Amino acid sequence: MHMAISAVVNALWDLRAKRAGLPLWDLLSRMTPEEIVDLVDFRYLTDAMTRDQALEILRRAEPGRAARRAELLRSGYPAYTTTPGWLGYSDEKMARLAREAVAQGFDQIKLKVGGDLAADIRRMRVAREAVGPDIRIAIDANQRWDVGEAISWITALAPWDPWWVEEPTSPDDILGHAAIRRQVSPIRIATGEHVQNRIVFKQMLQAGSLDVVQIDAARVAGVNENIAILLLAAVFGVPVCPHAGGVGLCELVQHLSMFDLVAVSGTTDDRAIEYVDHLHEHFLSPVVLEKGRYVAPSDAGFCAQMRPEALHHYAFPEGAAWGI
Repeated sequence: MHMAISAVVNALWDLRAKRAGLPLWDLLSRMTPEEIVDLVDFRYLTDAMTRDQALEILRRAEPGRAARRAELLRSGYPAYTTTPGWLGYSDEKMARLAREAVAQGFDQIKLKVGGDLAADIRRMRVAREAVGPDIRIAIDANQRWDVGEAISWITALAPWDPWWVEEPTSPDDILGHAAIRRQVSPIRIATGEHVQNRIVFKQMLQAGSLDVVQIDAARVAGVNENIAILLLAAVFGVPVCPHAGGVGLCELVQHLSMFDLVAVSGTTDDRAIEYVDHLHEHFLSPVVLEKGRYVAPSDAGFCAQMRPEALHHYAFPEGAAWGI
C-alpha cells in the first residue's frame, strides 16, 4: 500500500515541480520551515519528534540555505558506487572495477556479501588491496543473516575495515539490528531500503539500531513521508545515505538528499548517495556524475520521466522487447 501511495504522491510532486519550473530539490528547499512541517504527518511520531522540534531544526538551518545551495550547484553531492561489488564477479573483475571507481573520483564503494564466508573474506581482502586503506568499503548483506550469524560474520570481516554493514538481518527486526550494532561497534549498521514506514524508522532510531539511515524514494509513501524520516534522522543526529539501485531510483532520491543538505541537516558529513550504473538511458533527465559526485539536476520536476520510446519498446505484451 505504501509503495502504491508513493507512486501517486511522487507523481504529484513531479507535476508540482514542473509547474513551478524547478527541480524538486530546489522547490522543496525554497519552502519556509512552516510550509515544510505542514507536509509531515506527525501521528505516531510525537514521542520521538514533535512539530516544534522539527521547526527548530528547519529554522536553525535556514540562515545557511543560500550558501549551501550555491556550494551544491558548484560542487555537487557525494556519491558512492555499488558497481564493483556484485556477487558473481571474478576477483579480477571486482578489483578492476574497484580501481576504476577510485579513478573516477569515488571515495566509497560497496560489496555484496553473505553468500559464503570464505569467499567474502577473500573478496574483502582483494578489494582492500585494490583500493588501499583510505577508500571506504561498505558491505551489503541484503537481509541474509540471523542475529548471531550476522555478528560472527561481520566480526570475521572486521580486519578489512568495512565502513558499514547494510541490512545484516530482516529490516523488520528492530531489536535484532540493535543487538548486532552493539556487538560489532565501531563498525556501522545501515538499513532502510526495505523499511516500510516512518514509524519503523522512528523505532529503529529510538532503539539505537542504526548508524546510517537509508531512505528509498519509492518504498515509503513518497516525498512527504521521506521528509518526515529526514527530520527524524536530524533529531537523532544520524546521517542519511539513500538507497538508489538504478532503474530511476538514483534520479529520484538525489532530490531528497539535496533538499536535506540545503534545508534540513545542512551537511554532507558521512553522507553519500548510492550510484548504480543501470538503465539511466531510459530517462529523459538521467543523473549526471562528475568526479564521484552527483551534479545537482536543473531540469524541472522529479527527474524520473521515462522516454516514450522505452515505454513503447518494453510495454507488455505488445512491446518489441518481448518478442511475442
